[in-house]
Amino acid sequence: LGNLIEEMLHMLKTSISKKCLLNLHLEKGLFPVQIDPAQVRQVMMNLVINASEAIGERSGVITISTGAMECNDDYVERTYTITPPTRGLFVYLEVSDTGCGMTRETMARVFEPFYTSKFTGRGLGLSAVLGIVRAHEGGLKIYSEPDKGTTFKVLFPAVTDAVELPNHGESGDHWTGEGTVLLVDDEETVRSISKKLLSKLGLTVLTAEDGKQAVTLYEKHLAEIDLVLLDLTMPHMNGEEAYRAMRALDPDVKVVLASGYSESDIASRFAGKGLVGCLQKPYTLRKLRNLLSGALPDAS
Repeated sequence: LGNLIEEMLHMLKTSISKKCLLNLHLEKGLFPVQIDPAQVRQVMMNLVINASEAIGERSGVITISTGAMECNDDYVERTYTITPPTRGLFVYLEVSDTGCGMTRETMARVFEPFYTSKFTGRGLGLSAVLGIVRAHEGGLKIYSEPDKGTTFKVLFPAVTDAVELPNHGESGDHWTGEGTVLLVDDEETVRSISKKLLSKLGLTVLTAEDGKQAVTLYEKHLAEIDLVLLDLTMPHMNGEEAYRAMRALDPDVKVVLASGYSESDIASRFAGKGLVGCLQKPYTLRKLRNLLSGALPDAS
């Protein structure tokens, strides 16, 4: 999805007001999505042009974001205008603007064919967007307030069983393990994707969104957690502090540190401190498998 947006960037910039600043926040390492590129380009153009019209002649900001998230029944049924027919991991596209926003009454009508409102600037092609999202078995949510801008969030089912290219130089390509991993990361996208990858390797996964929560969970489930996959940079308590706290609870704790820094940088910083290994984010299923196959029992 990110590649598609980057390919459209020039077209998007020329389609909006010169007073609009276009920001991109595209997550790396997302699962692929099975989409019709022409139709999703139409969704992108409609949402971005509408955002520009909502800002009007004033200066404003349009932000395009991508990421991944797990969707359960309660969440999507409570918050989504279009509810995806399945549950699980989704890749999302989000378009936010700092424009005039909409009332609840306007939001309730924006997907009606032929409905338009010059005040909101939201009449262009949204019924087409609705049809495209439904055809892709996706979901859509709107958040808007008058004078505070609007956000459209579109979900597409993630393709999590994509075949990886064979690499005969690496061992353990078919390894699956057993045991429980505590996954710690403050980014929802990373947690969602990494949890899916770990589950594909046959592992049970507990998740925490910061170091403090991780230490609390580790203390509570110490007897059942076999390994901790720990982000280095987090709010409240970073990975290094959380690692020290876990070692105080159990000197034999198995920890893999993950970070945007290179693996050699992390390894040199923590040399002699008993780490099982280091991973540079974003990491693939194969990298995760190769590292964990030497640290956890084989399921067979």
